[in-house]
Amino acid sequence: MATLPPITNNPDVRYLGRVLGDVIRAYGGEKLYERTEAIRSASVERHRGNHQASPDAELGTLDLDETLDFVRGFMLFSMLANLAEDRQGIAAEEGADLAAALDRLSREGIGREAVAALLDDALIAPVLTAHPTEVRRKSMIDHRNRIAQLMALRDRGIETTPDGDRVDEAIVRQVALLWQTRVLRRERLYVVDEVDTALSYLREVFLPVIPALYQRWDRAMGERVPSFLKPGSWIGGDRDGNPFVTADSLRTALAKAAQAVLGFYMDQLHAMGSELSISAHHAAVDEGVLALAEASGDTAESRSDEPYRRALSGIYARVAATYRAITGQAPPRPGHLSGAPYPDPAALRADLVTLARPLSGNGDGLLGTGGALGRLIRAVEVFGFHLATLDLRQNSAVHERVVAEMLAKAGVCDDYAALGEDARVMLLRQELATPRPLTSPFADYSEETASELAIVRAAAAAHATYGAACIRQYIVSMTKSVSDLLEVHLLLKEVGLYRPGGEDSAATAAIMATPLFETIEDLEAAPAIMTEWFAIPEVRGIATARGHQEVMIGYSDSNKDGGYLTSTWQLSKASTALKPVFDAVGVGMQLFHGRGGAVGRGGGSSFAAIRAQPPGTVQGRIRITEQGEVIAGKYGTRESATTNLEAMASATLLASLEPAQLSNGENATFGAAMDALSEAAFHAYRGLVYGTEGFRTFFRQMTPIAEIAGLKIGSRPASRKQSDAIEDLRAIPWVFSWAQARVMLPGWYGVGQAIAAFEDRGLLREMAQGWPLFAATLANMEMVLAKSDMGIAGRYAGLVEDDALRDAVFGRIRDGWQQTHDGLLDVTGQAHLLERHPALDASIRLRLPYIEPLNLLQIELMKRHRAGEDDERVRQGILLSINAIATALRNSG
Repeated sequence: MATLPPITNNPDVRYLGRVLGDVIRAYGGEKLYERTEAIRSASVERHRGNHQASPDAELGTLDLDETLDFVRGFMLFSMLANLAEDRQGIAAEEGADLAAALDRLSREGIGREAVAALLDDALIAPVLTAHPTEVRRKSMIDHRNRIAQLMALRDRGIETTPDGDRVDEAIVRQVALLWQTRVLRRERLYVVDEVDTALSYLREVFLPVIPALYQRWDRAMGERVPSFLKPGSWIGGDRDGNPFVTADSLRTALAKAAQAVLGFYMDQLHAMGSELSISAHHAAVDEGVLALAEASGDTAESRSDEPYRRALSGIYARVAATYRAITGQAPPRPGHLSGAPYPDPAALRADLVTLARPLSGNGDGLLGTGGALGRLIRAVEVFGFHLATLDLRQNSAVHERVVAEMLAKAGVCDDYAALGEDARVMLLRQELATPRPLTSPFADYSEETASELAIVRAAAAAHATYGAACIRQYIVSMTKSVSDLLEVHLLLKEVGLYRPGGEDSAATAAIMATPLFETIEDLEAAPAIMTEWFAIPEVRGIATARGHQEVMIGYSDSNKDGGYLTSTWQLSKASTALKPVFDAVGVGMQLFHGRGGAVGRGGGSSFAAIRAQPPGTVQGRIRITEQGEVIAGKYGTRESATTNLEAMASATLLASLEPAQLSNGENATFGAAMDALSEAAFHAYRGLVYGTEGFRTFFRQMTPIAEIAGLKIGSRPASRKQSDAIEDLRAIPWVFSWAQARVMLPGWYGVGQAIAAFEDRGLLREMAQGWPLFAATLANMEMVLAKSDMGIAGRYAGLVEDDALRDAVFGRIRDGWQQTHDGLLDVTGQAHLLERHPALDASIRLRLPYIEPLNLLQIELMKRHRAGEDDERVRQGILLSINAIATALRNSG
């Protein structure tokens, strides 16, 4: 057997590494295998402390074809190592489950009654987005998941698959298929591709996993819990900066989701028809079941004494009719009976409950509401006819232009943009008070306005077709004023989704306008804006009737704007400052956290992040974006999805109900310290990124930001404008580029300078020990520091053409890294990074010998490409190396 992997204690890594080595030898040839092994061995030796060893010489012997194969091999090893570690729980959330959370709360005097009361109005929602940080093709992920399923069989000692293949041979076959599968996309992704990818997770993972989780939670609580965990999506509705998201893509996303969920219901009903063979000769049958059976139209003699089967035949026929009515297509398995479509999910659920009720009461409830029928009832509650709630999102500047044109065309206001905020609010409230529409089918609108109006019309049609749960939030990016939110209400009013109040009725909004506060300045202004928002009587009435108002806080742009520490602290301060605003009007606060995969974009453990939220800010309601490579990592398999969804639920319970861990005095002292740290870190970060002449040139020459555009990993442009300014660059390519160059700057820069300037190290150590927010902040930063490498980063800096610029800027980055490294160890009391997290330390160290050669090859290929070499293999090599490094680093976007 080949010996490709380094020494590791993880048996799955060793096993899969050996399989990969054999596959490379068999399909790539002995020469490639030996070259790969030589490079690997030299790199491993260097990382073991033998500084005489280096992979440079061996790398220099590779021709371009061998380079491409070598990069693929190292990428696949990282991919398989990720799989192995996920299975062992190294990369999973921190072992939290709902039962453990309930036990912990019980020990603190918080009983099941308090938990039940919280869950009555709770909402926990992972929201899938199409943010482009997933570099792998779906074909690669599918092979990976098949290997995971085969490894699960191997764990149980099963030697053959259900199809009769030997498990070990099937694993080798899947790895061989991976080796021969094209890694890079040939064409850029379109919105429909992103929709299909998200649907594969929702259909294959979320649909079966969430109902099963509820059964576990029902047992833990000793009663049936409300359906508080529901998935969401942005894909097909998020058009902020993405001109390719239109009314058509919204309709496509919704229709495909309905097809998936209704098809799932039909499959489940078909399977239950085989199972529920209860005969009226052997069991008493409830009148409700008999009524469903008689109404079904199923007159088959063979089922004449089987009322449950007949009833299921009728329910199936009605779901099939619903499929036809909603999607306009024939269902995959039409059935032989006809029925009327269900008007809404509640009607389908009612019929299923009619079947379940007598099964729960007979035979001591052995057939109860558990099992397949219980899971289907839960699925209908959670997924409805829409599968996942789809958010709309657009930038406030677009709304301003659209509303200005609508008002001008209607003869209401010639120059809305010229009005001050007070005048805008007054005008918008006047328009919202009347049911008169502003738009006319005979007016000639700009392409932008026509597109935005088409979106809200499609949303109104979706509410009529799929139910109100299909779209509940309209997120306003870059919210800076109350008028930014009222403009959304005006758009919704045009299609009947906002209705003015009358003499005997209050105003209503079927879709909630959600402000997104992103920059540091916006986060600081959030409490004042929400105070003004609730001061509007009709707005306060809508929020009170709904019971809650959502506020979204953005991690990515606040980080790019102010640096890691300032972003983290300002997000926490904004959450804390918003709470009394909501309390004053008696409206629940629902925070929506816009997190990415990288620490610089809010990444890290969801469990720790939720637990670290300020006291009183979670309140049982939280939504969190799940983006790019994080989706595959957390929800790629049913097992990992179960672990991560349960961790999210348990963390929310603990954050909502656990007593505050800090006293008022500690809160004040720690908060003042964080204010000082944040201010120092902010000035250090801004001074480097925005105050250094030539920094944008340094960044674009040192990192592969230009080359990343060739990856075709998303449908959205990398910049908001045609500009090379850092301000206009989207946060994802900003973070992704620094990760490729092993700097990880957005995840740490400025913190070292802040710690060095803070005199009371004892206080910082106390904060690191006793304050969850500070502990989580340092833990995430520690992971980033461990994945960065200033030696390799210095090689990337060599790509900068101006020697003086390179030396000046990179010198500051290198010194800042060392300062942050030393300050972190001093505050946490560790001798080396990740000393207290040996599993994570081992995971990162396992990959370092594989990442370094990829970085060195990438640098060399970038030099050749930028020098004008036009061999297509050079470009392919760069893109493959980007893919491989991202795979090895895991949370790089």
